[in-house]
Amino acid sequence: MKKTAVAVSYGFLTILLLVLSISLILSLLLRLTSLTESSVSTTTLVLSFIVMLIGGFVTGAKGKEKGWLLGLLTSGMYSVFVFFVQYLGYDRSFSKEQLTYHAIFLAVCMLGSIFGVNAASNKSYKN
Repeated sequence: MKKTAVAVSYGFLTILLLVLSISLILSLLLRLTSLTESSVSTTTLVLSFIVMLIGGFVTGAKGKEKGWLLGLLTSGMYSVFVFFVQYLGYDRSFSKEQLTYHAIFLAVCMLGSIFGVNAASNKSYKN
């Protein structure tokens, strides 16, 4: 149980740090160049999926077993965090579009976590 909590915490913190870093870079690009929000929306979405994949990978590599469960917990924790920020900070709940994105985040994070578990295992199979 403790190993799972530590792994999920590492993945969640990785996701938060990457999201904050990318948000800072994109906001500076929007401010200092002629880019508009609509021109970087696809880039933002793709970067979000990559961040979830990386966060899931970190979780799986740290946990070393049950990658799908670790990815589920990490993505769930991130989605709950985003929901609380949005609901308490902006008085809005998730839209259908956001629910779709978070469902995809869940799948991508689980996939990354499965990859992380497989990358971290030192088993070599010989035929």
